[in-house]
Amino acid sequence: MAAAGLLFLALAPQQSLAAQPTHYPLTIENCGAPITFEKAPQRVVSIGQSSTEILFSLGLADRMVGTAVWFGPVLKQFANENAGIKRLADNDPSFEAVVAQNPDLVTAQFVWHVGPNGVVGRPEQFAKLGIPTYVSPADCVKDNSKGGDGARKTPFTMDLVYQEIRELAQIFDVRERGETLIADLRKREADAIASVAGEKAKDVSVVFWFSSPNAKGDAFVAGRNGVPASMIGKLGVRNVITTDEEWPLTSWESIVAADPTVIVMAEMNRRRYPADDPAVKRDFLMNDPVVSRLDAVRNKRFILMDVEAMHPSVRTVDGIEALARGIKSFGLSH
Repeated sequence: MAAAGLLFLALAPQQSLAAQPTHYPLTIENCGAPITFEKAPQRVVSIGQSSTEILFSLGLADRMVGTAVWFGPVLKQFANENAGIKRLADNDPSFEAVVAQNPDLVTAQFVWHVGPNGVVGRPEQFAKLGIPTYVSPADCVKDNSKGGDGARKTPFTMDLVYQEIRELAQIFDVRERGETLIADLRKREADAIASVAGEKAKDVSVVFWFSSPNAKGDAFVAGRNGVPASMIGKLGVRNVITTDEEWPLTSWESIVAADPTVIVMAEMNRRRYPADDPAVKRDFLMNDPVVSRLDAVRNKRFILMDVEAMHPSVRTVDGIEALARGIKSFGLSH
């Protein structure tokens, strides 16, 4: 009890500090550049489903005037709030569509959308109109210089998501909500890890299949330093892909050679590529003359996972829980 009391005293000042009101003007660094807020934003456009759902999770739906870039339905608990907010585009909105909402903040999930070569706009374009931009720290730390999904030189951790939650909570002066959300996510993460603790899981290998440009061609799979790799590492299993690229396009011949124990397939509503559809993925796995021989395929060790859980987001913990349940259901833990 004494030790627990000392721990509480050690943590209490930090938690109390984190929950204190925000003092404006507030300046924080984002993607290597300072952004300043004279007051809490009142009109926000969020570009990216993860960005949108973090704002919802912080109780900020009443500040949102537009959203864009959706892979699937919003989290069920936010369906009503989302229905009342203008959707600017399912995919990439135009710069004009965003600024037409008269936002006093634009948040983005990916540098691809708001960055040096942003397909929606560059931070300086928005700044000229007096609109600050905030990009997810988890995407800022990647090497995005070659475009596409970028590459991670250092492994992703949930601390990057928690940083985003804390910074947005500070920007909007809702710090206590941010700390409550983080505490809940941390507990769920710890419970999922504990559920598959054991020596047997160390012999399990996994490949995460996002999609494929062609239904029967090479696959976009998770690299060694991204969100899926973080899930795998926490649960004590192994990623068969060893490249730094976020989602490298990989041949099925090399995947077959790696012989993963489990195949995780992204589930989404988006249909940009044929293999966005999980039914197309499954049909290929079961009927391709080579891939169908994989032990994971013959034993149907498939896990469907919401695609946003594979991105840095509040759903990442959902992904850890889904992977843990799958490993347990296949008898691969303990």
